[in-house]
Order: sequence, then C-alpha cells, then structure tokens
Amino acid sequence: MKIRILVIDDDEVACEFLQEVLSREGYEARCFTSAKAALDEDLGRYDLLMSDIRMPGIDGLEFLKRVRGQWPELPVILMTAYGSLETTMTALRLGAWDYISKPFSPEAIREMVKKVLDVRELRQKGGRSGQRPREDHQFIGSSATMVDFYKQVARVADAEASVLIEGESGTGKELTARSLHQLSIRREKPFVVVHCGAIPDTLLESELFGYEKGAFTGADHSHAGLIESAQDGTIFLDEITEMSTGLQAKLLRFMQDGEVRRLGGHTVRHVSLRVLAAANRNIDEEIRKGAFRSDLLYRFVVRLHIPPLREHKEDLPQLVESLLKKLGLSSARISDEVMELFLAYDWPGNVRELQNVLQQTLLLSPFGMILPEYLPERFQRPKETDVSGLTPLEEAEREQIRQCLRQAAWNQTRAAQSLGIDRKTLRAKIQRYGLTRDADRPAS
Repeated sequence: MKIRILVIDDDEVACEFLQEVLSREGYEARCFTSAKAALDEDLGRYDLLMSDIRMPGIDGLEFLKRVRGQWPELPVILMTAYGSLETTMTALRLGAWDYISKPFSPEAIREMVKKVLDVRELRQKGGRSGQRPREDHQFIGSSATMVDFYKQVARVADAEASVLIEGESGTGKELTARSLHQLSIRREKPFVVVHCGAIPDTLLESELFGYEKGAFTGADHSHAGLIESAQDGTIFLDEITEMSTGLQAKLLRFMQDGEVRRLGGHTVRHVSLRVLAAANRNIDEEIRKGAFRSDLLYRFVVRLHIPPLREHKEDLPQLVESLLKKLGLSSARISDEVMELFLAYDWPGNVRELQNVLQQTLLLSPFGMILPEYLPERFQRPKETDVSGLTPLEEAEREQIRQCLRQAAWNQTRAAQSLGIDRKTLRAKIQRYGLTRDADRPAS
C-alpha cells in the first residue's frame, strides 16, 4: 500500500509543487488550501501531514494542536517562509516532527519526508520520542541555515547533556548558551557565566572550585566557588580553550563525578549542574598542539556549531532592522546601495561587526539614513584581488565586465542591464575580480 501524505498550503502553486515532488517519489499525495477543509477529513488515514504555518483562518500551529489532540502519533512537518527560534520552539513543543524553511528544493523535501517516515517506522517498532523544548530566547534570522540551527538548539536544550558551542567571534556563543539554559528544565535556577580568558589561570581555579580559610596568603575566609554557586542550574565556561591543561584535568574530574573539593579543604561537595562551554579557538587544532585535552572534549556530549553570517546573508535585512531597534534607532533607514554592499561583504566579525558598522555609520551620517559614503573604508573600495590564478573563462568574464563598465561610464545599473544580470550580482563580481574605477581610467 502506498504511503499517504496530506499537504496543506494556501498557496496553490506550492501545493501543486509539493504534490508533484511527492508523487514522483511514489507517495499518494493529496492537497488542501485550507486547514479547515483538511480537518473535515479523517486524518488518521494518512501516514504524514505537511502544513504551512501562515494561513488565513486556522493557521499551521492551531492545526497542529488539533491534530495532536486527536491523532497524537501522526507525524506532522511544518513549513514556513518566516522561520524564527520562537516559531521553531513553538512548533516542536506542540509536537511537530520536523520543520522546514521556504523556499525549499525537491531534494530537501524528499530527504525530510524519508527521514520522518523512517523515524515513524522505528517508533512503531518500539522507539520513543524525546522531550520537547519549552521556551524561546532571542535569535534573528529565518533562512534555512538558521532554521536548521534553531532545530539543533531546540532538540538539545531540554537534555542534560553537556554542550560545547563552537563558532567564530561575534556569532553569538553566549546567546546560544543562554538560550539553551532558558529553554531547559533548569531555567529557574542559576545561570553562571565564567569568562575563562579574562581571569588568570591561578585565580580561575580558586574562582571555579572555591577555597577554605588559610588556603593561601590572603584567604581570610572560606569562599564557595562558581561551580557551587550554580547548583541545580547551568555554568557556562566561555573561552574554555584559554584554560591550562592542568585546570582542564580538574574540570574533567568534576564533570565525571560531580564532586568539588575547595582549595585547602578536605570536604567533598556534590554539585548537580549542566556544563556548557564555548571555544574561541579551533578545538581539534588545539588538541593536535597539546593545548587541549581530548578526554575533556569527549565529556561534551554535543558539539553545536553556530553558522557565520556569511553563510546566511539572506538574513541581513532582518538583522539590520532588529539591530537598529535594539540600538534605539528604529527610525533610521538604509539605502538599497548599502544593502547591496552588505550582501557582497563577508562579515568576518559576524553580527557583532554588523552592529558596530550600523552604530558607526549612523553617528557620522547627519540624515538618519545609512548611505554608502558614510560606511567604513573597507566598504568603499574593493580589496586588492589576486587575479593571476583566474581560469580563462573567468579572465574573459572579467574583461567583459570591465568593458561594459567603461562603456557605461561606470554606471553600474546600466552596465548590469547590458550584461543581463542584476546590480547585486554585478557588484559581487566587481569585488571578486578587483575592478575599480580609478584603476580603469587611462593614464594622463
């Protein structure tokens, strides 16, 4: 018997697309353009439901609630073009089996449907579902890349597993740690942050594990360490790669047995907490150099990687709007040309760099409008580009673009029209090939 899948999307084109993709895979697919009409069906006849979230009348989340109430074991995949951590958490908390961001490819749909159906079969053979996450913490971005990241956070949050958060500077490692805590069963308990790189190693040991009176010169009273102060909550060790290997060994012992012995003391104290950590360096490289213990790495059950901004630049408009509000500058505006420059830039400093650029530019601009001439110098002219390694095809493209720009007097709009590409693509190619107007002027 064929697998039966029901699809709900108020966009008829999307319905037809999904029905065609699923039918080609051998599934029996039926489409509805409203959740109300679908609920009139006996949904128990289907093996899988797929629903858009934003729909008039009964939306996808309300539809999910009703399905869970009557058919609690029926798998549901939610789809949306407006992904966020809040929506992801709500969907998973209500019982969605998976969540996908629009637009999606036929391959992505095929893979997700197969995965959900495989898990359903395993559950029917005796598997059990995991816990659902509970609440939301703030992240910005609704791209497919960020939705995948939200799903990882949502699934890890309510577990007791220790987590190592990896990502470039400015991607939001502490925000991720706070989100994991706020979404966990420990959220009403302490969340203790330790900036390992800001505390000398000798002092870090006493700060983490505490000390007894007389343990060292100046220890005129007993002091509970930060680990003890996080009892039943979460401790977040930022920049854990700054720890010495000796202190890493002591942390490893604590993570193994949950026991703390203060400096200068003999009493063993048992502490229950969750350990989160963030790495400001490449952990695998640090292990190769002998600067980080591999056995400590293995105490972290999950390694969670935060995508850099350059991998989800489609979120830039949403990020800019959110950051301007955060800075109290919600009335500020950004020109289309600046947004094109932002989209062509790789953002090595990630969201932190974006916030800095917005602040700096608006301070310099007298108009409350972010214009190209007020951007930092790195946005004003392309970086020097080594074009010696270009392929013959790339060299031909570079020359064609240069000729079109010269004929259009470096009017990028006209040049883009002549080349049959949009202005954003042209600007990216100008940067890629290191083309500048000054360099193109004939010598006098």
